[in-house]
Amino acid sequence: MLELKYESLFQQLSLPFNMMKIDTEERKSKSQIKRDMQALRDLGKSLIELTEGNLRKLSLSDRVYEAVIAAKGFKREALRRQIQHIGVLLRDEDDAVLQRELEELAKPHRAEVQVLHQVERWRDALIAGDANLLEELAALFQDINRQYLRQLIRNARKENEANKPPKSARLLFRYLSDLQAEN
Repeated sequence: MLELKYESLFQQLSLPFNMMKIDTEERKSKSQIKRDMQALRDLGKSLIELTEGNLRKLSLSDRVYEAVIAAKGFKREALRRQIQHIGVLLRDEDDAVLQRELEELAKPHRAEVQVLHQVERWRDALIAGDANLLEELAALFQDINRQYLRQLIRNARKENEANKPPKSARLLFRYLSDLQAEN
């Protein structure tokens, strides 16, 4: 009886009753919908952390871009609500494309970090007394000032032994970074 009542209501709306039924095969579970929304909110959080220049590089709609820019000025509860709003707006965006674009933006940063880690390893090995590395660096960098480099290494060792602040180690790192940047 109840089904007939609804069927007549749908006929009045000029929609067939069977169009209003949802296939259970295509329907997502409530938990899956929540996981998807949490993923969109996390994507929104990562968008908020980007600079405006990097945001312009992404293929965002104007509404999402403006919502992300507005979120940068919010704190606490207002920020949480804005992140929720951004998640809702991101439903209409292609999140796979946005994820790829974010990864592409992060690649140059990863390369810079790897270069800095290499320079740190050089510095630590030189302070530890690796003479072979000094010769390798001299061969790698043509305009290296060996005397200045040895002086920095010697001072860094003395500071380390005397438990002083690592001023020379920082200078050594900066010198090696500058050499790496020139090449």
